[in-house]
Amino acid sequence: MTQDFHFLLMPGFSALGFISALEPLRVANRFRGELYRWQVLSSDGGPVLASNGMSVNADAGLEVLGKGATLLVVAGFEPLAHATPALGHWLRRLDLEGVTLGGIDTGSVILADAGLLDGHRVTLHWEAIEAFKETYPQLRVTQELFEIDRRRITSAGGTASIDLMLDLIAQAHGAELAVQVSEQFVLGRIRPRQDHQRMQVAARYGINNTKLAQVIGEMERHSEPPLTTLQLADAIKVTRRQLERLFRLHLGDTPSHFYLGLRLDKARQLLRQTGLSVLQVSIACGFESPSYFTRSYRARFAKCPREDRRGVEEGREKS
Repeated sequence: MTQDFHFLLMPGFSALGFISALEPLRVANRFRGELYRWQVLSSDGGPVLASNGMSVNADAGLEVLGKGATLLVVAGFEPLAHATPALGHWLRRLDLEGVTLGGIDTGSVILADAGLLDGHRVTLHWEAIEAFKETYPQLRVTQELFEIDRRRITSAGGTASIDLMLDLIAQAHGAELAVQVSEQFVLGRIRPRQDHQRMQVAARYGINNTKLAQVIGEMERHSEPPLTTLQLADAIKVTRRQLERLFRLHLGDTPSHFYLGLRLDKARQLLRQTGLSVLQVSIACGFESPSYFTRSYRARFAKCPREDRRGVEEGREKS
């Protein structure tokens, strides 16, 4: 049987995430005939602008989909900027009608806002994960490349969409076809869902010291409450002095200052991607003193948290 995929494109959607999900279906058809059909949807049935400015024409609006179909919501920055009650109602109705629902990149946010991810594993682009967790603390969020949990499919977007579709192709038509499709994209291998979204710590920071990479990983996992330098040293079984020497030698920094930078970067993501107050953001990033948070934020980003958020909001209004 031919399987139907529908792609709902939200304004500002990730073009790479969309194309990476669509192309494997096209290539699978090339090898095996009409295995898949697809359709592009938009909220009003009109064309949609991607985050890169490319316009994609939609085939239809929020129409009735057949039972057994799959709908993938593709979003990008600020996924809720164009979410409406009508969209949420339509998605919930599709769920009741047996449609499989999914999200690509931050499309998961649209589904979560409609109350359609409760009790399911969900993933999304790593840059939006912390804000997502703060907004939807009841959901089971992972950092996998993709998640397939009953009638819910979510992907981190980007090239992870290829891995998601290859997995679905393998489940439906066998691993041999999935390999054939992957080779058309000159992929070195088909990545399992458990692969990392981001480069490993060592590659991101250009370091080759195992213990230093381990301690940075600990810092990234513990922003609230932050660990003390002694606790970090204990975690990798070195003395505090040895830990400080590692940071000075490989990063030209101190553990505490480097750690502060990570927490401030997280704070900026939360300010820009959630409706949390400045106080709530400071607490979520391990700052007990709001004044210290504001001073540190200004020192790193040359503007205070409220000014940074206001600038983002003004940019949204202009767009």
